[in-house]
Amino acid sequence: MSAQLLLVDDEPGLREAVKDYLQESGFGVQVASNAREGWDWMQQNTPDLVISDIMMPQVDGYQFLKQLRDDTRFKNLPVIFLTAKGMTGDRIQGYHAGVDAYLPKPFDPDELVAIVENLLARRNSNTITIGEEGETPDIAELAKQIAQIKSLLTQKNAINQTPAPFTIDLTPREQSVLNLVAEGLMNKEIARRLDTSVRNVEKYVSRLFSKTGTNSRTELVRFALEHGLAK
Repeated sequence: MSAQLLLVDDEPGLREAVKDYLQESGFGVQVASNAREGWDWMQQNTPDLVISDIMMPQVDGYQFLKQLRDDTRFKNLPVIFLTAKGMTGDRIQGYHAGVDAYLPKPFDPDELVAIVENLLARRNSNTITIGEEGETPDIAELAKQIAQIKSLLTQKNAINQTPAPFTIDLTPREQSVLNLVAEGLMNKEIARRLDTSVRNVEKYVSRLFSKTGTNSRTELVRFALEHGLAK
């Protein structure tokens, strides 16, 4: 399956030309005429990489990038800036904001394709490494579960708590991990918070699944909220 790219640019001519070239190079391409349109599309879809202009009305590229980096689902998503601004100061601002590559207009489309391929290859390599360390390699599924957990948390006060149907004895560390899972944190974030390894966090999460009879993070959090286990 070809990689899915999101292209955000308010210049129709350039947007269509870049889209056509990327599609001819074997990529799937979704286009958006501004950052808000791109953000709305991403609420239902997770692209493999984002290509965005900087100078756009209402929400510019820097603001869009901050929005992506502040969201757990898109924190590590590769982002390329396409822009007419080529001054060193502007490039530095982009890198400080967390952009992965910066290509000033006019640019050679073959160079853009090479950058896209390089960033995707690097991301795939990182995903494999994360999987070997114990983090779930299916990023899309994990992001979906995190979103479901956050949705559950918004309904937390409306959930009627009942005693657990069986005795559940949690160690202090298991309780700590459960509390952080219930906050919608991923394993890497939990590991940082508890000053431990991702592999250890994964082991604790597996134990929590076993002790509660659940099979996913979403089920675990729902169970914890319904039976007053999360603190």
